[in-house]
Amino acid sequence: MAGSTQKRVRPVPVSAFWEAGATELQMQIVAGAAGMSRLITEAAINRPGLGFTGFFRYFAHRRIQVIGLAESEYLASLDSSEREKRLRSFYEQKVPCVVVARNKKILPEMKYLAEEFQTPLFRSKMVTKRFVNAATIIMENLMAPRILAQGTMVEIMGIGVLIEGKPGMGKSETALGLIKKGHALVSDDVTQLRLDSSGAVIGSPVGVTRYHMEIRGVGVIHVPSLFGVASVRDEKKLDFVATLCDPEPRDDEDRSAVGTRTVDFFGVKIPRIFIPVAPGRDLANVIETAALDEKLRRLGHDAAKELDERLVAAMTKGKSASE
Repeated sequence: MAGSTQKRVRPVPVSAFWEAGATELQMQIVAGAAGMSRLITEAAINRPGLGFTGFFRYFAHRRIQVIGLAESEYLASLDSSEREKRLRSFYEQKVPCVVVARNKKILPEMKYLAEEFQTPLFRSKMVTKRFVNAATIIMENLMAPRILAQGTMVEIMGIGVLIEGKPGMGKSETALGLIKKGHALVSDDVTQLRLDSSGAVIGSPVGVTRYHMEIRGVGVIHVPSLFGVASVRDEKKLDFVATLCDPEPRDDEDRSAVGTRTVDFFGVKIPRIFIPVAPGRDLANVIETAALDEKLRRLGHDAAKELDERLVAAMTKGKSASE
């Protein structure tokens, strides 16, 4: 259920930054691979210009350090002994890792000091400004607040739906029915949720179970192998939660107020619907319809509200006529 979650907020090891951004940031490891377990504790990126002059009073040593064109040219202008002195002072700040942008030449002192201090040293082909922007987004995503929610997540025509409920309620089977209708799986059984910089709640699979589902009586299946690569998503914004529940009436049940019930993730209120499970009921069809209704509601068309207004108008008219 949505309430049984596990918080996961922690610093990011350099190895995680490397895995998440090596391809996008066009990086390669040059030296210091022994320090990949070092922790990055701030998402912002730092350019250590003043640090190379020896001024470290306000040096942001907890951040990824990016050496751009200006820093590279400055270091190259120094003689070897002075350059080693400046770089040694820099590495002594225990920075998590260093990236040389624009594919600039790696100076010998920079390389052997990275090995000595076990500080990962990368080189990127990207222009410094673009690297900093892209790396910041990656770090914000990696360091964003995260929880694990019990539930299967799917995308239905652009709407992200988390299907939750007690074990045995048919979450995976319902998701399978939606996939067969042409919709896509995000995650099965356990969904990782994070709050991105825009304030949206983003769902993604737990790495180990990515693209897989467990179906009772069948076992584990690999979804893209059976239904094609379009049947899966790496992540999706969460738009509403569908809770599968017992068929007995709920005390708070109000069929005309589906859009008013919500569940809270990271302080963001997500619309929630309760779907009673009964033999013979096509849950996939019900959730698909709910997703389409949510899409219409976002476009400004609320069917329940419209019906209420019509009923009120009809009753008011009937009352006026009787008088």
